[in-house]
Amino acid sequence: MGIRAALYTRVSTEDQAKDGFSLDAQKKFLLEHCVSRGLTPAGIYVDEGYSGRSVDRPAYQEMMAAMDQWDVLLVLKMDRIHRNSMNFTLMMNHLRENGKDFTSTRDKFDTSTAIGRFVMDIIQRIAQLESEQIGERVKIGMEQKARTGTGHLGSGHPYGYYYDNGKLEVDLDEALTVRAIYRMHSKGSSLNDIAKILNDANIPAKKGGQWNKQSVHKILHNLLYTGYMKWDTVVRPGEHTPIISLQDYEEVNGPLPGSTDDENSAAS
Repeated sequence: MGIRAALYTRVSTEDQAKDGFSLDAQKKFLLEHCVSRGLTPAGIYVDEGYSGRSVDRPAYQEMMAAMDQWDVLLVLKMDRIHRNSMNFTLMMNHLRENGKDFTSTRDKFDTSTAIGRFVMDIIQRIAQLESEQIGERVKIGMEQKARTGTGHLGSGHPYGYYYDNGKLEVDLDEALTVRAIYRMHSKGSSLNDIAKILNDANIPAKKGGQWNKQSVHKILHNLLYTGYMKWDTVVRPGEHTPIISLQDYEEVNGPLPGSTDDENSAAS
């Protein structure tokens, strides 16, 4: 069978706007690399819309859990796998402990040589610096927009809504589920109980997945459903239709700073 390669591809929301970072482009290049080097693809792992600063990515976790099925981890560039030098170092240690190699095709580095390991560490630290600088600029811009601007403040496709021409519109079916979650919680159901009820009813979670404690928790603690927008400590009314009332949200999360009784009218 030869050397088995795990092919990992990733794009964040920011990356999707850049040329050459599409998932298809990464996959095509990695498969061509396998052909040219005589490697056997042992799985293609895809994380779409996830930041490289965190390891909390479903495909990444799946790939690392399936480590016995591959010999080398293959990426297009080092920043596809991690944008945090500590996480990268921990991953590399884990790979070495399990006898696995790492190859970044565009950076032309692998773990078979000492100089390769040294240079990869330097490049990763530079990538982290760039990522942190971008994050700082984005945070400043988003805070300014939150205080003085209009429109949505980011995030992917939140459960209960969909984007239409850049604006959030209510998904009627998902909105019913959001309201049901709040009703069940108000009647004393636990997060696990709510997840089980939704799964037993064959109601899909975001992206068609299964409900769990974490996904229910996110619904109950997302101010977006009240028609408000939140960025860091800045809270302001949004331009989208609320799904639940502010009163229902505050019963779960406590009073919203600056809220009034008039704002607690029930959402349709």
